[in-house]
Amino acid sequence: MTETTKTIFEKYQVRKSKKQKSDFTEYIRSVADSGGYKFTTEKGRFGANNIIIGDVDSAKVIYTAHYDTCPVLPFPNFITPKNFLIYLLYLIAIVCIFMVLPILIVGSIFLAIARNVGMDSDLAATIYMIIYYAILLLFLIFMTAGPANKHTANDNTSGVTTLIDTMSILPDELRSSVAFVFFDLEEAGLLGSKGFYSKHKKAMKDKLLVNFDCVSDGENILIVATKKSKQYADLLSEAFKSIEGIHTEIATKGVFYPSDQANFPYGVGVASLKYSKILRTYYMDKIHTGMDRVYREENIEFLANGAVKLADILSHKQ
Repeated sequence: MTETTKTIFEKYQVRKSKKQKSDFTEYIRSVADSGGYKFTTEKGRFGANNIIIGDVDSAKVIYTAHYDTCPVLPFPNFITPKNFLIYLLYLIAIVCIFMVLPILIVGSIFLAIARNVGMDSDLAATIYMIIYYAILLLFLIFMTAGPANKHTANDNTSGVTTLIDTMSILPDELRSSVAFVFFDLEEAGLLGSKGFYSKHKKAMKDKLLVNFDCVSDGENILIVATKKSKQYADLLSEAFKSIEGIHTEIATKGVFYPSDQANFPYGVGVASLKYSKILRTYYMDKIHTGMDRVYREENIEFLANGAVKLADILSHKQ
């Protein structure tokens, strides 16, 4: 584990409050300064504060990762990128258990009490609807603005450290070919990356962007390319070629991975996954909960080396 990674785990693993984000930003500034990189920040809507290392306009590839921390939840965000049906069924189950069921239970208790005390039916219905929307609102607030998850090894300290480690090993001659962007407010709906794209739309209209999100838990690296970015599939395969203990797959269709790369025409998402023999599909679990503690150092080293190799390939490509 690198010294910067140790520091992030010890001091900056939680990045949710304004102060926590500010402290993290200053740390990244110090890392950039010590490495001789250009450092800037860029404010966006809803208080987003993106961190930019390098020159976006001149770079041939942009490496990104979101740095904001999600609220801790009583259930993991379970994702199956190659099987949308399982993912959808899981979401439906979560909604039923944590939203629909509480509403039905509380509502039934209230209506039973209302009948026993002889409450007017119209008044009872009105109060029931207030209870319904109150529970719904509390659920949504908890999902987006609840207490910070204190364990963020995979989501997304892994992406953050991948960028930092890439910066540390990137040769001087490739510096002008790469820019790094740490996105804010991914957990609130990809807001940081949306703001970044709106400000750099011209530069990003035909530029490759590789987004590292949840890359440390699982020996299978899935690289998801959009319809336009699939033209880079061979280069991505060459740069991130499978090695012993790490299997890489480039996916150009039939894959769903909701992260910041979705906001860019030439966006590519990178995630690490495990394989379930029972479900017969790749999956991601533990994130958004206190169980998010798995940090495979070999994944980060592999991805940082691959990012440097991809930059080298692109720098020599006409």
